[in-house]
Amino acid sequence: MKGNCLVAQSGGPSSAINASLCGVYLGMAANPDVDIIYGGINGIQGILEEKLIELKPILSQGDNVKILAQTPSSSLGSCRFKLGTPEDSPAEFAKIFEIFKKYDIRYFFYIGGNDSMDTVYRLSEYAHTADWEIMIMGVPKTIDNDLVNIDHTPGFGSCAKYIATAIKESALDNMVYDMESAFVVEAMGRDAGWIALSAALAVDSDGNPCCDLIYTPEHPFSKEKFLADVAAVRAKKDQFVIVVSEGIKSADGVYLSDTGEVDAFGHVRLRGAGSIVADILRDELEIKVRDTELSLLQRCAAHCASATDIEESMELGKLAAKGALEGLTGKMACLTRVSDAPYKVEYGYTDVSEVANAVKHLPDSYMNADFNHASEEGLRYLRPLIVGNVDIIEKDGTPEHLNLAAIYRNQK
Repeated sequence: MKGNCLVAQSGGPSSAINASLCGVYLGMAANPDVDIIYGGINGIQGILEEKLIELKPILSQGDNVKILAQTPSSSLGSCRFKLGTPEDSPAEFAKIFEIFKKYDIRYFFYIGGNDSMDTVYRLSEYAHTADWEIMIMGVPKTIDNDLVNIDHTPGFGSCAKYIATAIKESALDNMVYDMESAFVVEAMGRDAGWIALSAALAVDSDGNPCCDLIYTPEHPFSKEKFLADVAAVRAKKDQFVIVVSEGIKSADGVYLSDTGEVDAFGHVRLRGAGSIVADILRDELEIKVRDTELSLLQRCAAHCASATDIEESMELGKLAAKGALEGLTGKMACLTRVSDAPYKVEYGYTDVSEVANAVKHLPDSYMNADFNHASEEGLRYLRPLIVGNVDIIEKDGTPEHLNLAAIYRNQK
């Protein structure tokens, strides 16, 4: 089908989201039926405001595709805009399709997580009743690794590699002085503990874990059990490292770090689970305790990106483009693991309706019997995802980046 293409990004950024953007671009640019490839600035919210930028004049120049693929964060900009239903917000849907028609958009790709896939689903369903033929596809993205119907999500592998590296380095820092000390690290993960579990990948030269205890949202956090776990660790060593997910909850299901505020999607705003856990240690033990919240650092640490993650992210973008050109709509590109060793995946598609707003939790089998560290099964799942380093193009000693949203603003 002849026409133009539009691709946009949504939700939280990552080290791999632009690799997926490159994959979509390369897949569409290679097809002679596709003329203009637009990028939507600031997701669906920017599209409603007709904030579009032509990508071919930029990405056809020099090494710009490779530079974009190594650029962290959402180069097109993102949004936390909640698209309503066609029944509740008919004007929004009508406006979006007016813009599709105005710019002859026949292919639309949305790169994002659970909520973004809900947007893809709603738009693809609305398209069945609209007087406009268009293929609408989802491209997965989230460092939280909590999308269903996919073995792992683009962005997670690089985040896991950064977490493991940071924990190895922090454990060495914590061992410098001849005194008993604890270091508490808070990792992202509102409802699923995948990121925190990746701390188990950090091992010393003898193969011993650098992280001693890990707590995730899937299992209630009990102060009494926590102190018992710490006592067991203290009986063996003087310096120890603890990693907690931001979304750890009490037995009654209340987030330890619930601020009482919610975001645009109704999600509770969380802040300070690591500090709360560190305070428990300070109150109960007479030892030195330090804590840190990695916060944004873990999302876009492209200097520590996993080559496996970047390669798969680009392939998923290309796969979404291929599917759209073959007439698929309302689908999300996905991958399925065939084996751990040798590591192998197969690519395919899943109905976006099954992915929208669903959460893939950490399986019990990926944690040990005490639910305070990874099991060997969990480690087998994680290890292949952080393999390899990206060959980075640098300028004056730092990585080169391409910010498409900034280019758009400069053109205005």
